[in-house]
Formats: sequence, structure tokens, C-alpha cells
Amino acid sequence: MANVAILELSRNCAKTVEEIVKLERKIFPKHESLASFFHDELKKKNSGLLYLHVDGELAGYVMYSWPSSLYASITKLAVKEQYRGQGHGETLLKAAVEKCRTRKVSRIMLHVDPLRTPAVNLYKKYGFLVDTLIQGYYSSDRDAYRMYRDFDSS
Repeated sequence: MANVAILELSRNCAKTVEEIVKLERKIFPKHESLASFFHDELKKKNSGLLYLHVDGELAGYVMYSWPSSLYASITKLAVKEQYRGQGHGETLLKAAVEKCRTRKVSRIMLHVDPLRTPAVNLYKKYGFLVDTLIQGYYSSDRDAYRMYRDFDSS
């Protein structure tokens, strides 16, 4: 059985950041990648990043932020190809949702390419609803669903 751990990125973990930047560049097209802005994103006080290790190897990560006291956003969720379909994306999503929930926000939002069916299905499984289709969000020929999940006020 694999040894799986979710870790919160500390601000001074340069080696892990470099691994994540490599993964970011590999998974996302250049114009969607945060790789060149990763260090700036992580300096923000209202953002966080969780990463998943499987047997000591980086398998995926999720980045989130809470731009206001009303809502949070999941800005990136990525899993290395060889670790997909094993529940690791689900594990990361659940952990990020819980982190955002601790901020006492009433809504969490994200954007996803409608053609990334496994990702859309994962978000729907965890209560995210499609708000709208944003045409040309990623590029002139790639749209995005804006999805959200509301939390109880109790």
C-alpha cells in the first residue's frame, strides 16, 4: 500500500516549489500556467497550497485563495498523469475545501474546462454547481465553466 501524505506548503520550501512549477509547466498550456507567477502567488497572505506525496514523490497539488471574506477560489488543481484515477484529485479537493471552509466563507468558486470531463465530474460529486459558461476564458477557442459550492450559514 502506498504511503500518501497531504502537506501544506511552507513559505520557505524552495525545492517543493520547483517541483510544483515543473508539474505546472507540464500539465497546463503556457498561457494557462502560473509557473512564472508561482512565487508571487505564494507570497500573498490570502492564498495557500496543499500538495500530495505518494511514497515520497510529488503526485499533485491544489492552490486556493480567499480574495474576500465572502468567497474562496480554487485556482489550480493538478495531478501527475501516472497518479490520476486513483482518488488523489479527490483527496486534494476535499482538503482544499476544508481549508477554505475554515475561512468562514459562504461560497467557494472555481473555473474548469468543460472538456475536462473527469474534473467536471469530480467537482459535481463534491457539490459544485455550474454557474455559467464563460466563452473564451482560457483562449479564443477554449471555454470554462464557472462552478461554485455554497456552505451552510450554520
